[in-house]
Amino acid sequence: MATDARAKFQNPEFRPDFHADLTVSAHDGLHFWQFMIAGSVAGCVEHMAMFPVDTVKTHMQALGSCPVKSVTVRRALSSILQSEGPSALYRGIGAMGLGAGPAHAVYFSVYETCKRRFSDGNPNNAAAHAASGVCATVASDAVFTPMDMVKQRLQLGNSGYKGVLDCVRRVTAEEGLRAFYASYRTTVLMNAPFTAVHFATYEAAKRGLNEVSPGSGDDERLVVHATAGAAAGALAAAVTTPLDVVKTQLQCQGVCGCDRFQSGSIGDVIKTIVKKDGYRGLMRGWIPRMLFHAPAAAICWSTYEAGKSFFQDFNQQRDIGTVT
Repeated sequence: MATDARAKFQNPEFRPDFHADLTVSAHDGLHFWQFMIAGSVAGCVEHMAMFPVDTVKTHMQALGSCPVKSVTVRRALSSILQSEGPSALYRGIGAMGLGAGPAHAVYFSVYETCKRRFSDGNPNNAAAHAASGVCATVASDAVFTPMDMVKQRLQLGNSGYKGVLDCVRRVTAEEGLRAFYASYRTTVLMNAPFTAVHFATYEAAKRGLNEVSPGSGDDERLVVHATAGAAAGALAAAVTTPLDVVKTQLQCQGVCGCDRFQSGSIGDVIKTIVKKDGYRGLMRGWIPRMLFHAPAAAICWSTYEAGKSFFQDFNQQRDIGTVT
């Protein structure tokens, strides 16, 4: 008995919660650092590819920002291009790169860890997927929010900041470190339901598509992940647009004509938006937000699942080499 106990603790792959009768999905069993790398790469690819759309959304949501005065996507895009040129669509992408990688590494690693614990071996547990997504977003937003604030301020052309470092220095000197987390509460309140809807929809759509088209080839799996991700991203984006408008207002306050809020209260920001632009102001930027999140989620999930497949094959080859 003592020998068996020692063998268990000497085996690094031993898991006390393992049950032989449970079905383990093809992507389970990866190391924590492998989830982090796959998630980091997926997040960077997603945000870099869709950054111009995010810039248009930020301009539309920043009430009073210049040069954009219209709420239509075409007019907003045209105004940015005419006044600042195509390069303006990528202003702030450096801040996005610095924040997206670490944040998504945290995001997906926490999600996978929580999903494994919450699902209790049931791959169809939608509540576990949603709860895992909420835990993931609370953790990742703590990492991403400061750089997201810098990114959004840089996206506004007349903000006066010369770059990422200049923005960080000036905000720290003029507004203090609290300014970097002014929108954290709103971001979590927005991303918690966003992520719950996103992950639950993604897992359900992926399961449904696999039942309709049970092909096991790489191309079939890629289409399933991309389609399920796009559906999840679009639905979650539409539902949470009002809080995204509030978040943009808090992060861009005092910049380029945007209002400055004394309390930082979500209620005060909503009242200001409704007073200036009516209730429709809470839906400003919903079209580019959906145009961003649908393909972004498709790109992100496809890249993430491909990364997990790569590491699974890597682990299998390593185990085979160890045995031989």
